Amino acid sequence: MRKEYRTISEVVGPLMLVKDVEGVKYDELVEIEQADGTIRRGRVLEINGDKAMVQLFEGSQGLRISDSKARFLGHSIELDVAPDMLGRVFDGMGKPKDGGPALIAEKHLDINGTAMNPAARDYPSEFIQTGISAIDGLNTLVRGQKLPVFSGSGLPHANLAAQIARQAKVLGSDEKFAVVFAAVGIMFEEADFFINDFRETGAIERTVTFINLANDPAIERISTPRMAITAAEYLAYDLGMHVLVIITDITNYAEALREVSAARKEVPGRRGYPGYMYTDLATMYERAGRIRGNKGSITMIPILSMPEDDVTHPIPDLTGYITEGQIILSRELYRKGLTPPINVLPSLSRLKDKGIGKGKTREDHADTMNQLFSAYSRGKDAKELAVILGDAALSDTDKLYAKFADEFEARYVSQGYYTNRSIEETLNLGWVLLRILPKSELKRIKDVYIEKYYEEA
Repeated sequence: MRKEYRTISEVVGPLMLVKDVEGVKYDELVEIEQADGTIRRGRVLEINGDKAMVQLFEGSQGLRISDSKARFLGHSIELDVAPDMLGRVFDGMGKPKDGGPALIAEKHLDINGTAMNPAARDYPSEFIQTGISAIDGLNTLVRGQKLPVFSGSGLPHANLAAQIARQAKVLGSDEKFAVVFAAVGIMFEEADFFINDFRETGAIERTVTFINLANDPAIERISTPRMAITAAEYLAYDLGMHVLVIITDITNYAEALREVSAARKEVPGRRGYPGYMYTDLATMYERAGRIRGNKGSITMIPILSMPEDDVTHPIPDLTGYITEGQIILSRELYRKGLTPPINVLPSLSRLKDKGIGKGKTREDHADTMNQLFSAYSRGKDAKELAVILGDAALSDTDKLYAKFADEFEARYVSQGYYTNRSIEETLNLGWVLLRILPKSELKRIKDVYIEKYYEEA
């Protein structure tokens, strides 16, 4: 039963107070009908006795409360889902944005989802190939993992996101793979880039896209990532697909969260963000994973731009606590013209050991990965020493390491946005680079692998 009230008492910014309500629930959807028949929507943000605080999606500009009525719908925000979602573009509230017909819904799902029972979780263990060497070879993505990308303002995280969406796949599997892409608070040009890129490369056929533009209401921004994750849960657990969820930019989501928190006059936490931001982010991130006995899985790559490139800023800081590692983009590498500018040394995938090795990638993967990390780190140290003391201060071995570092950045890290390398190509390239160093320096690789792969490279 829909309840209607003409007891709207005040409106402040995106918030509206409705008095004398009964049986209204937190997060319930609300329609505000004006005298001319136009309808705005909102959701219940807070209930205090017989008063309900409603958050308006479209804002309150031009709203006349004297002749408006509030209608409580009895359910929270829902997403219509069906197999036909694949290949479609929706706005931040789940409405078609591509000029196509409305979806004939198979189900109506609450976008807040339900918590996954920790005991029912299956451990992530299957390798996902992104076609990007710096990720596949060194910071491997595993099915069911949450692996964020930490970027900076002006860095090309959009290109990296589009590349992962185009290229990602599960190896040695004929199971269906889908991508759910959510763009949160981005500019029209960026949204246009993603949609055109997906269409031109054919990736749109296996992609569900949600676009929330910078000029859309901030309130809608809070719903967009949850819309995407709800679509992913349907594809994964109802249709048995492997789903990769890419959300860009989480920073815009957190800013919307701060805006709403300020409107509610809540006590701010660090840098003005609400104190519950950790919990709020966790309710999204923790919906990724695998469930025992279910073929489907959800792997998540949230992308966030760090304000002032500060990794200790609350958004990357809290994200790092919840997720299993991070891929960090480097401004220094970007200035050098490397694409994608992934800084492999501070980047980390905590589950990489579970997805590599014999039967998954190749037997030599773990050893070569450790050797490449070590050699690149020493090569960078050698280059820094040369800047201070000059090349003459370097030993012959140090010069080889410095050469290795340059070659590693130019050939391994920098591959462009349209090169899709198989894991074999990535591993073989690693061996080609390791040949710059004498065998005696390869102390992290078993002799049996050196004998097998060093000469072949």
